Amino acid sequence: MRVAIIGGGAAGFFTAIQLKEKFSDKVEVVIFEKSNKVLEKVRLSGGGRCNCSNTFENVRDLKEVYPRGHQLMKKALKRFGSKEVFQWFVAHGIDLKVEDKGRVFPKSNNSMEIVNLFLHLANKYNIVIKTNTPINSLTGLKKFDAIVLATGGYNNETLFKELESKGQKIKPFIPSLFSFNIEDEGLRELSGLVVKDAEILLCSTKFKYKDDLLITHWGVSGPATLKLSSFGAEYLYNNHYQSELLINWSGKTYTQVQQIIEEKLITNANKLIKNFNPLSLPNNLWEYLGAKALGKKFENKVVSINQKDINRITNILCSDKYFIKGRYKEKSEFVSCGGIALEGIDTLTMESKVIKNLYFVGEALDIDAITGGFNLQATWTTASLCSIS
Repeated sequence: MRVAIIGGGAAGFFTAIQLKEKFSDKVEVVIFEKSNKVLEKVRLSGGGRCNCSNTFENVRDLKEVYPRGHQLMKKALKRFGSKEVFQWFVAHGIDLKVEDKGRVFPKSNNSMEIVNLFLHLANKYNIVIKTNTPINSLTGLKKFDAIVLATGGYNNETLFKELESKGQKIKPFIPSLFSFNIEDEGLRELSGLVVKDAEILLCSTKFKYKDDLLITHWGVSGPATLKLSSFGAEYLYNNHYQSELLINWSGKTYTQVQQIIEEKLITNANKLIKNFNPLSLPNNLWEYLGAKALGKKFENKVVSINQKDINRITNILCSDKYFIKGRYKEKSEFVSCGGIALEGIDTLTMESKVIKNLYFVGEALDIDAITGGFNLQATWTTASLCSIS
């Protein structure tokens, strides 16, 4: 059996390797990659460390981590989940470790260990790799018995349009996992600052997330922002990446913050307000927020704070409002939502219901996740199911 795989990334390579390990010489595999490099996203993943999976120990419901595709993943993970991924990598000589929030990395902290493993196995199993070879139509692959599409629409718009013309339902590819541009000079001056367990919310929506927030020279990023962008991807796209954003710098409720401030007023009466910092935020952040809340009065002593001032400080700490003016177009770990609609495939085999012997894995599917190793887990899982079928 001859199999063509379109896409030389994680999904394409893992499908190819799984095919050869399951069926050996009974299958010939050719990987087609449009660029001159393969496995580039694997190399860049996790800041060069490759967050290759997650234990899911902290996940109560897959909806929490898969904004799209959680129903398919619920069934698929029972057949090839994080334990199977862990066992596969260890069996192939890569020692793994578990970090906070269940994130799984190579012990070496080097993504090239996985890249080199895949290249080694491709060579060992005589998998043909053709780089600089874009596939813009299925018509040129008629000599193959099966075709696996393992790349997203951003990389092959022409091919996805052809599939759509044949009746394959496709959801628009739009960005996910991105940071926000905020034109606030005072905020940008705090670039590099990380605020633990901040909660951010897109106004007029139910989309909110609580995690570490990074202030950047263009606005905000970090886990909280990336996760919020994942859940709010379609909303933000439809609103041209413009929206009001509320930041709860404290991560606490309004009542809790107000109570803390009132209690600490008594014991800090003679301090300057700028040295007060009731929630022990980074000092420069407190100075920025306090001055926003109180203006010139921020230079006075704590004893001068009245009830209106307490309300202003509490408001700024719990619901500081900004305006998102676009997304930061960082391409290093680009993830998109959208792709082949899941109702158009057999979710047990990854085969198209419309085009016989055509399969979809990884980014080609309308499955995407927040950060933490969940996207690569979906890649390994769908690739494994495809190779079995």
